[in-house]
Amino acid sequence: MSSHRRLTKHFGRKTTALKALMRGLMISLVEHGRIKTTVVKAKEVRRHIEKAITLGRKGNLNSIRVISSKLANSDSALEIVKNIAPRFKDRPGGYTRVVKIGRRPGDKAEMAFLEFVDFDWKAKMEAKDTKKSGAAKKDDKVVIKAASKIKKAKSVAAAKTKKGIRQMKNKSRAAMFVTR
Repeated sequence: MSSHRRLTKHFGRKTTALKALMRGLMISLVEHGRIKTTVVKAKEVRRHIEKAITLGRKGNLNSIRVISSKLANSDSALEIVKNIAPRFKDRPGGYTRVVKIGRRPGDKAEMAFLEFVDFDWKAKMEAKDTKKSGAAKKDDKVVIKAASKIKKAKSVAAAKTKKGIRQMKNKSRAAMFVTR
């Protein structure tokens, strides 16, 4: 298939599935301020979200309705108009950035963070740390999870042969079916 004069990427999906993908990624970006996805998807979503923010800068009822129809989520549309667009009032464009983070282990797809340019990840991490330190029960759960991860890492390191890896995968699969 030729890629000349193609306006959008389709990602091997039909129109409805493509719309759902873009809507989901846009809503996640609005809710969280930063999402992790493939580079190609991030670049495609960036086109759509920046148009929505530019439209949201008007702040009128019509812009809310148009954004809401694109996102199919009125809460996210209001979030864009009331909170996100005013942050970029003096900025002529380029509200998001794509930060490449390397390749995904499974299929080696190049991954990236898509985030707003004023996103402060350090503050988010500190907020998560303070939220975790507030409850003692949660700390106990974190310690237990960390211990189980260390135990799992040791077993992975011990299985250096292909046979050992295959046996470990079979045990893991069997444990998954038992717990369900």
